[in-house]
Amino acid sequence: MTENTSGDASGSSRPPEPSGVDLARVALRAAKEAARARGDAAQQKKQARRGGLRSGARADGRDPMALGSAINRLITERGWEAPAAVGGVMGRWPQIVGEDVAKHCVPEKYDEDERVLIVRCDSTAWATNLRLLAPTLVARLNEDLGHGRVKLIKVQGPGGPARGYGPLRAPGSTGPGDTYG
Repeated sequence: MTENTSGDASGSSRPPEPSGVDLARVALRAAKEAARARGDAAQQKKQARRGGLRSGARADGRDPMALGSAINRLITERGWEAPAAVGGVMGRWPQIVGEDVAKHCVPEKYDEDERVLIVRCDSTAWATNLRLLAPTLVARLNEDLGHGRVKLIKVQGPGGPARGYGPLRAPGSTGPGDTYG
């Protein structure tokens, strides 16, 4: 009688198998969890079809906004305030320098690192005139853009004519003043 084959609680280390009512409770709990998971998945699909979660009656970051507000927010988030301001100046160039100067001198480029505005003029006379006006223009631009945005205006004269390369040109020729010798 030393052998214990009956599986009673005194000699067995395994927990007893669930029976009848316990087995039904476990099955019911598993079924409820599976139904809840299916319901959550169905709810998410339904919301995705409708365009996501709704913001409700209170203001939310997902609410629509005016185009101007959206652009200003984008400019601020990306740190584009200075380039946008300089771009605005280039668009208002005739109001800043006057109609006469604007007809002959056009802003070409702004170097943000050196804070230099490069302006090209259509004649050397207008380039000289703009060089004389440059300190006044720098002050006016800094009033409009903020102090120190423009440190210098580089004035460039008209570009020379395009060099024509053709069969009658000597290699390395610098132009009509070359003596070929």
